[in-house]
Amino acid sequence: MSELTITLLRLGYLALLWFLVLSAITVLRRDLYGTRIIDRRRPGGKAAPAAEAPVPVGETPRAPRRPRGAGGPTRLVVTEGPLRGTTLPLGSSAVLVGRAPSCTLVLDDDYSSSRHARIFPQGEQWFVEDLGSTNGTFVGETRVEQPTPVPTGTAVRIGQSLLELQR
Repeated sequence: MSELTITLLRLGYLALLWFLVLSAITVLRRDLYGTRIIDRRRPGGKAAPAAEAPVPVGETPRAPRRPRGAGGPTRLVVTEGPLRGTTLPLGSSAVLVGRAPSCTLVLDDDYSSSRHARIFPQGEQWFVEDLGSTNGTFVGETRVEQPTPVPTGTAVRIGQSLLELQR
């Protein structure tokens, strides 16, 4: 082999080695610092409107049953956990909570499931429903086994986060 061929092979192996080192550093950085969470709030400090939650397979989407009353909760606030201080405005649609990017409220919490719970209005009340999570969903100190009403100001624990419906 010519000296030029050997030099090109050496440079190729060197470039491949650096590519593998940089790939390993990128993977380690993601593991150490977690997934980057995109702040969906507008620059003015107001939260963006809540997105429509996906409708589970086999269910038909429901039309809003009631207009927003003055006495009901108007926002969902994270009072404890990694996203403490985050506020979501409530409308007539459900709020899906979990780690998946498709959720309305994306938690950066190792103790919550991808699609952990759903908070939804029905009649004049708001309910929380556990979606088969591993660690469970709690209203106050009670574990949620079926859709459970959530009074305004009551803590809902999902993983390490505490959520609260507020006026």
